[in-house]
Amino acid sequence: MKEFVEFVRKIYKTKDFLPLHEPKFLGNEKKYVNECIDSTFVSSVGKFVDQFEEKVKEYTGAKYAVAAVNGTAALHIALILAGVQAEEEVITQPLTFIATSNAIRYTCAHPVFIDVDKETLGLSPEKLEKFLNDNVILKDGYAFNKSTNRLIRTCVPMHTFGHPCRIQQIIEVCKKYNISVIEDAAESLGSFYKGKHTGTFGLIGTLSFNGNKTITTGGGGMIITNDESIAKHAKHITTQAKVPHPWEYIHDEIGYNYRLTNINAAIGVAQMENLESIINNKRETAKTYQEYFDKTNWNLFTEPEDSRSNYWLNIVMMNNKGERDEFLKYTNENDVMTRPVWRLMNKLDMFKKCQTANLDNAEYLEDRIVNVPSSYRM
Repeated sequence: MKEFVEFVRKIYKTKDFLPLHEPKFLGNEKKYVNECIDSTFVSSVGKFVDQFEEKVKEYTGAKYAVAAVNGTAALHIALILAGVQAEEEVITQPLTFIATSNAIRYTCAHPVFIDVDKETLGLSPEKLEKFLNDNVILKDGYAFNKSTNRLIRTCVPMHTFGHPCRIQQIIEVCKKYNISVIEDAAESLGSFYKGKHTGTFGLIGTLSFNGNKTITTGGGGMIITNDESIAKHAKHITTQAKVPHPWEYIHDEIGYNYRLTNINAAIGVAQMENLESIINNKRETAKTYQEYFDKTNWNLFTEPEDSRSNYWLNIVMMNNKGERDEFLKYTNENDVMTRPVWRLMNKLDMFKKCQTANLDNAEYLEDRIVNVPSSYRM
């Protein structure tokens, strides 16, 4: 552990506190923010919002992109657009950040937790299919949970730490049961599965630009889709569902104040200009880590088959929970920030009563995953 601390300080060239993932501003961020301020269009209307959406569309290959105030808001809106109603169910994975499950509850729906793959850290298509085969009955073409009698509306897999899950297989399984798929791609901007960007396989995908993400807008998110009607509706309800009119304030449905501000988008435009170099830098860091960990008793988690990962946060697999805890304690006490994976969602008080399938893989990973410093290296 002492050797690791020395190694990571060497590759980041610092003796100071080493964060897990800090933002880097490498180009036109200050220039665009100043331009935004000078224009006085600093709120949810302005050219940088449009430019940011265009750049995300161009990079991901999505036909439409709608900026939101953060990734959680983007996912909340995506669930509404997918038709999720109160007292319905949404399948997701227990190994995820809390925002995934929170967004489901914002719609008053109930999460159902299905296990992940060890090889991808994302939702397991095989475990998903087994759960559906064993627990679902089709009524008028829709999937109903036998034990709760609730409609299963949507499935939300996550591309965990930027590593693509087996999204095509997940979608194939869900199609058999008329269950739509929303991709939580909050952590995977710059990641591709079989040559296609994450978030563009399902009905809707969502991205995050929080301060600790691969690129940042300070706080921000994005809804991406290939469905024009969904995109138009997303823009409408994220701006309080205001009907366009020269002066009247008319709103035709419940809306949300979820639009990204122009000043945040200005940062995003500048960040997108350097995205590919940031991804390449992070992939090089992952390669450096792998060379180091190949000489140890620990393993670096590497990109899954058929994938190109952004390596948002590098993952070291410990041999057991005790070793994990010892590693976390030593590194953090020596000013090198490391973190375990999130507590499994089904173990949190507000989700303990949610239905779960067998979670052997998620529980195995929970005891062993450690994230190590993964910022852009100057």
